[in-house]
Amino acid sequence: MILGGTAITVLATYGTGPQAQELVSSAYTRKVIGKLSDLGPGTAITFTYPNDDIENLLMMLNEEAGGGVGEARNIVAFNTICPHMGGYMGESEFRPEHSVLGPCPLHLSTFDLTKHGMIVSGHAVESLPQIVLEIDGDDIVATGVMGLFYGYSHNPTGA
Repeated sequence: MILGGTAITVLATYGTGPQAQELVSSAYTRKVIGKLSDLGPGTAITFTYPNDDIENLLMMLNEEAGGGVGEARNIVAFNTICPHMGGYMGESEFRPEHSVLGPCPLHLSTFDLTKHGMIVSGHAVESLPQIVLEIDGDDIVATGVMGLFYGYSHNPTGA
């Protein structure tokens, strides 16, 4: 209840726009993770962020997504490790026709990439960590993380 009250206070104070994302991204380093010109609908590119040990996927979906950037707000990035028990989900588990990542090879958890990586089915009880993105010309820049990476008590910031 305390954390819920804190979240409501932050949203009431800062809203849900750029100010709220600034709170999420303030401790993280900025890193160019891809180029707009390299992405097409239904494509996924692997990258590391916020350090070289954490692998993520940058994807262009066929529809608008929560936290999406770009002209169609359909470019998103998520961590590749299932928050349930650490199963790896790479490019082969990306299902562009349904805008989901999964199923996880361990317990079949599947995540909706249009709704901030929320669980659709399976045993996971948390959403996938979403990488906060910005567009700078042709560059796609990672600026922060929403959610906790599996296996960490706090996220590395890359700083």
